[in-house]
Amino acid sequence: MALRLFVVVIVLLLLSMVPHLPKWRRLEWFDQWVGHLSDSSGAARVLVCVLPPLAACALIAFILSRTPYLAVLWVVFAAAVLAYSFGPRELEADIDAVLAAPDAASRHDAAQALRPGIDDEPLPMLAPAWVEATVVSALWRRFGVLFWFLLAGPTGAIGYRLVQLLAAGQPATRLDAATRAAARRTLEVLDWLPSHLMVFAMALVSDFDAVVQAWRAWHREPGRAARPFEAGFLGAVARAGVDADVEAGDGYAEDTSDPAGELTDTRHLLTRVLMVWLAVTALLVLADWII
Repeated sequence: MALRLFVVVIVLLLLSMVPHLPKWRRLEWFDQWVGHLSDSSGAARVLVCVLPPLAACALIAFILSRTPYLAVLWVVFAAAVLAYSFGPRELEADIDAVLAAPDAASRHDAAQALRPGIDDEPLPMLAPAWVEATVVSALWRRFGVLFWFLLAGPTGAIGYRLVQLLAAGQPATRLDAATRAAARRTLEVLDWLPSHLMVFAMALVSDFDAVVQAWRAWHREPGRAARPFEAGFLGAVARAGVDADVEAGDGYAEDTSDPAGELTDTRHLLTRVLMVWLAVTALLVLADWII
């Protein structure tokens, strides 16, 4: 865990200092691989698409971690896989593009990059929609990858990323409806734990009562029990936390109906959530050393 935390910190610092690094995240190989596996569909196709890259990644990581004098190479390999698994773009860059837009029309167009999936409905010029889309994108682009990397190393990070690509719908990947549905169900299961950990962190760094009440209210809505792994509560919780901060005068906005102001608050909220994750992980590492 300590080595994985070290890799996470190094990668996050590297991405903040080298803004052009995400341009190296080329996914054409996966599009071609998925295109060659059109004979199957549904969950079987998801497994066939994801398992071979996972097996290759796991084998390389195992060899590097078990071979003497190759620990440094494992760190380099793990950092490369983690940096590759983030994205496809840095969320902060997309948020900055929205906030820097010169007019309302340009801001609306730039906000479409905040959508989690490429085939999602266009985002309206409304603060709740922007907050929800940004938080779900943060889960898919960063927090889900971080969670599975810390839990399962490079294999967990790339595995989550590949499933997310199938569920979100890559431009060059034409998937049948059964495969997309299976990928989305798999992603819901993979998202369940990291999304709840994000909620817990939001409760700590925002209005605790507002966050908890929003989480409970979402789960009380009719039909929620039919999909126990759905992480749709994340957007509702984030909206409640941001709105509560604004109403209390603790946020960067003064009006809960201002999309740009609430988007700025959301960015800072996600930064605080990341800090909580890193701090808790560091405490777990220290506890493991002490015990």
